[in-house]
Amino acid sequence: MRARLPFALAEFVMFVLKQGWACLFGILMLGGLIASKALWQDGWPVARYDALLVYTIAIQAAFLALGLESWREVRVIALFHLTGTAMEIFKVDAGSWAYPEPAVMKLWGVPLFSGFMYASVGSYMARVIRVFEMRFAPYPPFWMTVALAAAIYVNFFSHHFLPDIRMALFAATVLFFARTRIWFRIGGNDYWMPLPLAAFLSSFFLWLAENVGTGTGTWVYAGQHTFKWVSLSKMGSWYLLLFVSFTTVTLVYRDALSRRPVTPERTSRAQPAEG
Repeated sequence: MRARLPFALAEFVMFVLKQGWACLFGILMLGGLIASKALWQDGWPVARYDALLVYTIAIQAAFLALGLESWREVRVIALFHLTGTAMEIFKVDAGSWAYPEPAVMKLWGVPLFSGFMYASVGSYMARVIRVFEMRFAPYPPFWMTVALAAAIYVNFFSHHFLPDIRMALFAATVLFFARTRIWFRIGGNDYWMPLPLAAFLSSFFLWLAENVGTGTGTWVYAGQHTFKWVSLSKMGSWYLLLFVSFTTVTLVYRDALSRRPVTPERTSRAQPAEG
């Protein structure tokens, strides 16, 4: 089929298909939200949120059994689950959003399946780096990216009590990563995209996914009706959270980082970043 398509169209089709394959966990999760909302009845003995927990555990087990994720990656993805659940508990308690349906497996108002929504982002990050043979160059000093990720994560909590510094954090992402290119491969051809642009585009699709979550009534933001679009400001939150996610995944994929610029023929042999 690729041979019959114009080159540019063939490359675009392969890009979309590989992106879809990389975010398979997220696609299956969204499918579960939509299907469970359409099918679930109030009188059923198992709550919808509890069924979603079993479903997401089954997805994770299947990914391991089929070799779609390695144990090394799963350990990092588990960190997404823990940090995501901690944020969910805090934000729900602060009244930022709520999970309106009942469930047995709920912790301080947060259904335990919700951590897998963050884990699905980690799964996508890990898989997309492998699927596209990605390299990131020139990459800033690793300690700087860890410090930025920590500041972003802390600000999600602290802005409820202290001044919100997200504008400074937005500026820092551009300042730190303005020169960083994501090199990726489709077939035998290398392409690149600025890392901040990739984060912005990814945040848009995560914003769309959030609208699926609120549209199915799985969670609802304060003052939001079920069929009301999520505020575009949430894209900014996802944009920042993606840098936390990306930095976490690079704990596993340090060999994909290079302090020096690379050319297409060197993308597969980029030098690891220095700490």
